[in-house]
Amino acid sequence: MQRSSQRDTTRTGHAVVIGGGIAGLAAARRLLDSGLRVTVLEATERLGGKLMTGEIAGVRVDLGAESMLARRPEAVELATAAGLGGRLQPPATATASVWTRDALRPMPKGHVMGVPGDPSALSGVLSPEGLARIAEERDLTPTAVGDDVAVGSYVADRLGREVVDRLVEPLLGGVYAGDAYRISMRAAVPQLFEAVKEGGPLLDGVLRIQERAAARQQTGPVFQGIEGGIGTLPGAVADAVRAGGAEILMETPVLGLTRTAEGWDVRTDSRVIAADALVLATPAWSASTLLAAECPAASVELAAVEYASMALVTMAFRRTDIENTEALRGRSGFLVPPVDGRTIKAATFSSNKWQWVADAAPDLFVLRTSVGRYGEEEHLHREDSELVGASLGDLESAAGLTARPVDTEVTRWIGGLPQYPVGHLSRVARIREEVAKLPGLRVCGAVYDGVGIPACVASAHRAADEIVQDLTGPVTGEIDNTRPRVRGTGSEAGQ
Repeated sequence: MQRSSQRDTTRTGHAVVIGGGIAGLAAARRLLDSGLRVTVLEATERLGGKLMTGEIAGVRVDLGAESMLARRPEAVELATAAGLGGRLQPPATATASVWTRDALRPMPKGHVMGVPGDPSALSGVLSPEGLARIAEERDLTPTAVGDDVAVGSYVADRLGREVVDRLVEPLLGGVYAGDAYRISMRAAVPQLFEAVKEGGPLLDGVLRIQERAAARQQTGPVFQGIEGGIGTLPGAVADAVRAGGAEILMETPVLGLTRTAEGWDVRTDSRVIAADALVLATPAWSASTLLAAECPAASVELAAVEYASMALVTMAFRRTDIENTEALRGRSGFLVPPVDGRTIKAATFSSNKWQWVADAAPDLFVLRTSVGRYGEEEHLHREDSELVGASLGDLESAAGLTARPVDTEVTRWIGGLPQYPVGHLSRVARIREEVAKLPGLRVCGAVYDGVGIPACVASAHRAADEIVQDLTGPVTGEIDNTRPRVRGTGSEAGQ
């Protein structure tokens, strides 16, 4: 049956947000608060992007991101505004380990993404030779960093490869699923990059970072989860957005964008939607395709962004079957350095880490492993049973776990995490510069300012505020009636 091709020509300060992940939803809420009419277009049947819950053995769990940084305010504020403030929960335990050199070793304290200020902080994780190499750093000549430098390369040059391979790599890999020797220090660990730019030994730079953090006297949890799962956040924000008058259209992929004299035409398979402004909250490859005709320079830059894929293997065990597995007690989980050649890169003991999981299933013990790093996509082509078996094998070697799960769930995130190689922030600046040449067009999401939830929300707010500024224009004594306008300014968008 042929679809009709109706055209919606109503223009009353209308913004279309393409992408219903957490960035797109946050942008929609911000635009609504600014007085715009908003339509969100999501290509799939589900909102939330990489935030998703599911069930295992009848227990609701996160099958995507499971926590958010609480020392940045954006995500916590969004959750609170969406009515989830009373369900915010910090981890019940943050006692993590590193599985390296055939043993679970306590995660060292007093470091910045694995880079120590005091070599003794890494005792037990590094060999005596590795610790001695770190201690030589203050005698080395300075290493220039220029506009950017790879975290792993710089730290290995200053402190030796062992500190990178055994600690920096698994910590960065847990965030980006990437390669520390390619990841941009300026983008991924900006506070370390600024300390390095100040000059002097790297060890002293880390100590300065720690002193400044102590002077700020930040209190409260570093991370927060949500009772019922972080994956409930998108639905709560979507409900608030709908309540504010926005329209959210599911299973509505955008086929093309056209710049017009009045704004933008957004073509779907059923109609053309007229908009005064657009926010693209999609992965880089999708944004590249959509911008190819109207913003080719940005399209080329976006097409060059690489992604890592990964899989999460979630398992539920009877507590009676694991009660003698001592290594599972009290720990939140462990990281695995790739240099050790294991299949899994991390394990999270969900029933220990999140009280709400333990309360929901007191007779079960839920944990999950993650598999796959940048350049290791072959693991994702293995059967579910193979990934479960490989995870169980590593868990037995690491923790002595010999029990069999009563239920398992494998979740694949293909192209899940954008990579931030050296020069990434310069690429982002070029993309934004080209996009901003077209009034009423902005981009946001994990590609630009960080892959964490607060960074995605901040990116969305920036895009929305700039859209409002575009539509409002400079304050003058004359009124421009050539295109629809909205009241307010970017600074008022969140009020």
